[in-house]
Amino acid sequence: MANKEYIYATGKRKSSIARVNIIPGTGKITINGKDMNELYTLDTLKAVVLKPFNVANLMEKYDVEASVHGGGFSGQAGAISHGIAKALATIDLETRGVLKRNGLLTRDSRVKERRKYGLKKARKAPQFSKR
Repeated sequence: MANKEYIYATGKRKSSIARVNIIPGTGKITINGKDMNELYTLDTLKAVVLKPFNVANLMEKYDVEASVHGGGFSGQAGAISHGIAKALATIDLETRGVLKRNGLLTRDSRVKERRKYGLKKARKAPQFSKR
């Protein structure tokens, strides 16, 4: 990768952080050294990762090499999508406008709510017993 020109961006979602490199290529997506289809079996997660390319009409023009850690599958897919969108936004101003209108450049700041004492989860209370 040292001899190729690439664009770097960092994406975040929940507790996942993705480092994304975009290289002009054929549309191959590699996540943590594995092919995306091998890592993600659900079509919904694949769609989340590919959404920035579909919105910007840049499908199969760039290869993606992503390194992601933290969180679960859903958070990691969102972090990769955010990183890809940020990298694509640096390429062209028109692409940036399209991605911005679709809300792909904004970090999704929703995280799990902390557990409160006296409750089973963040808001779930133990069963009430009158007697």
